[in-house]
Amino acid sequence: MAGKTTPVLLVTANVGSIFEDPSHMLKIWTEEFLSTVARLDPKFIALHCQEVGGKNYERSMKHVEDFVRLFMSSEELRLFDKVRVFLDEDYSSAENFTALGNFYFIHESLCDVLIWDFAAMTFVPAKGKEVHSGNIEAVTTKEKSKFPQDFFPECKWSRKGFLRTRWSLNGTVFDLINIHLFHDASNFIAMESFPSVYSKNRRRALEHTLERFHNDSYGTAPFFVFGDFNFRTDTQGVINKLADGLNPVRVQSNKSNDHTKLQYKDDESQVVLSLGKKEFSHADHQSIFLDENGMWLKEFDREMEAFTGRLFEFAIAFPPSYPFEEEEKGGNNYMKTRCPAWCDRVILSNTAKTLVNNASDPDSVEYGLMGPNTRMGDHKPVYLKMDLINDAGSSAEQWTCSDPSPTTQQSQHISSDLADGATITRYIHIRHSDSPVRIFKETTV
Repeated sequence: MAGKTTPVLLVTANVGSIFEDPSHMLKIWTEEFLSTVARLDPKFIALHCQEVGGKNYERSMKHVEDFVRLFMSSEELRLFDKVRVFLDEDYSSAENFTALGNFYFIHESLCDVLIWDFAAMTFVPAKGKEVHSGNIEAVTTKEKSKFPQDFFPECKWSRKGFLRTRWSLNGTVFDLINIHLFHDASNFIAMESFPSVYSKNRRRALEHTLERFHNDSYGTAPFFVFGDFNFRTDTQGVINKLADGLNPVRVQSNKSNDHTKLQYKDDESQVVLSLGKKEFSHADHQSIFLDENGMWLKEFDREMEAFTGRLFEFAIAFPPSYPFEEEEKGGNNYMKTRCPAWCDRVILSNTAKTLVNNASDPDSVEYGLMGPNTRMGDHKPVYLKMDLINDAGSSAEQWTCSDPSPTTQQSQHISSDLADGATITRYIHIRHSDSPVRIFKETTV
């Protein structure tokens, strides 16, 4: 084993909007991602995506394949000979569909890499390149769960949930969890109080998830949870600050309440701040939220407060990750729809923090925004680069069953067949007579 630590890169990205303009956005997005990989030089990469395929998933299926292909064929990832991709693509299964996608790329220099089999309750070697797509309910090297509908009663059909994998990397065991929580549907409702009804729903879903992991039938491991938490600022507090000294005027629409506006005017009757159900517009919008990375907003970034003492996050010094303009020249401008917020985060359990080398030194990690001046969609990806301590915490041997089940043996056999890093095995999972069926074919990169 080389060295005492392993350089790791964790990235979360809501990619829904890039599939609205795939002919332009897929290439721009992946180039920015790959340039970040080249600059940071990690040996283990975890990319957690939300809204894979965008809103029109049925029409975007081909573009998801292109997205995967751009990674697999890239020069920057050529030496990453171990790959696991999990794409929840079965949009026909409303009770299970989350549109989450987990991508893991492991450098050829790393030999001691195992992935947990949740059915066999044991670790299996992570060798070769595997892409799991379609209906992945039966894939045993991941755990996926969709949140109960009553967690988000305002939404008729929600795709929110989590997708988890467990790893043993150079003797260190940890979970990597992709999560997507509910958004703010209306600025008017969000500004009524703090926490808002939306914030309470997000807290409830995250509490549910943490409790599930705390009482885990698979054993409790340190975890990194990174995804689109949809955490918003205290909207009421932000408005009070921005509207201080201004005169509120309600502009009623004849069409519907959805078009009603609340405007805040100065003494010369000039509109400074305008609010609507899906409008949040300041007269000096870009500079007020982007200058000094919008750090004045941090005092209103309060949704993590409910988890103080249980979860840890490195200090944020980057601007809010959402909502950026999606137009061609909108790479570094915010849309005037929502108050900018740090929706996308990388959060650690307290036990996971102990796995990070020199975690108490802020210069030992890099926590940032990917593509700050590049068109990346409405969400900018957020990343954490860190050095993971080898042989820390519990070892894989303490987790592995002494009598592997047939499922375990099958997984090991599949992995050994994929030892040639030039071969990708793509598993397309479908349903047949209500039973999941795995069909796969091999393609060469």
